[in-house]
Amino acid sequence: MWDELLQDILQGNVKSLARTISLVENVVDGYQGLLERLPAFPTKIIGITGPPGAGKSTLVDSLIGKMVEQQKKVGVLCVDPSSPFNLGALLGDRIRMSEWYNHPNVFIRSLATRGSLGGLHPKIIEIADLMKAAGFDQVIVETVGVGQSEIEIAGLADTTVVILVPEAGDEVQTMKAGLMEIADIFVVNKADRPDADSFVKNLRLMLAPAFQQSEQAIPVLKTVASQKEGIDILYQAILDHQQLVQSTDKKFWLLAEKSFQLIQQNRMQDISKTDLKKEWENSESKNLYQFIKKYLS
Repeated sequence: MWDELLQDILQGNVKSLARTISLVENVVDGYQGLLERLPAFPTKIIGITGPPGAGKSTLVDSLIGKMVEQQKKVGVLCVDPSSPFNLGALLGDRIRMSEWYNHPNVFIRSLATRGSLGGLHPKIIEIADLMKAAGFDQVIVETVGVGQSEIEIAGLADTTVVILVPEAGDEVQTMKAGLMEIADIFVVNKADRPDADSFVKNLRLMLAPAFQQSEQAIPVLKTVASQKEGIDILYQAILDHQQLVQSTDKKFWLLAEKSFQLIQQNRMQDISKTDLKKEWENSESKNLYQFIKKYLS
């Protein structure tokens, strides 16, 4: 089964890709062997992140349109919030991208965070590698906007785009440290709103110290995604960033981050929240630390 699925994925068969993603999500025996046989592919991953309500889905929709216009094959992973009870996606319909679901050059998959605090799916690294192997020209990963912990996207994406809105001044202050580290491109969306120019100016001033320490200034762009304004400039900025030679140090840090995440997951694979819930139901202990002691010893 796995050999056949691998060959189908390498030939760009999206039905086999969708099936394999489900098998990886559900940790079906044998999936790791398939991943170990995946060839390395140069496909770049674009990470789209930012606070809730910034217009990430609308902007991704516009980016897909621009890529399709240029005859590109696009894969999209939309990571949605999940129910804390059944771990299913809460926004799986993705109405804003509905026009692309049957397009032959576009593959969209919604994933639930399944309780992950970093705004990503716990198997996102493996699923992203599957997407890269399927022959897409670009792979977009849109994360849940969860604030400081969304820096996890930096360990996955080759180019990280942080979306903000003009009213996000206070939010930027609280997220500032993480945003400065992860953003390769800043986008101020809904730039037709009042004070957009002032917000862009203040954001550039805030980034000025980072510009001095870096050879490459971080672009701050304006878009109105609902009107498809500024999308051409954003797409070109993404392509320009993808052409930059990634420093060896950063490349190895990203690989270290990915390997750390995978090692951590594998060491935790015999522990599930469902089993822990059942244990609590049958446990006489009411002390959390006494309860977890056996897992730490």
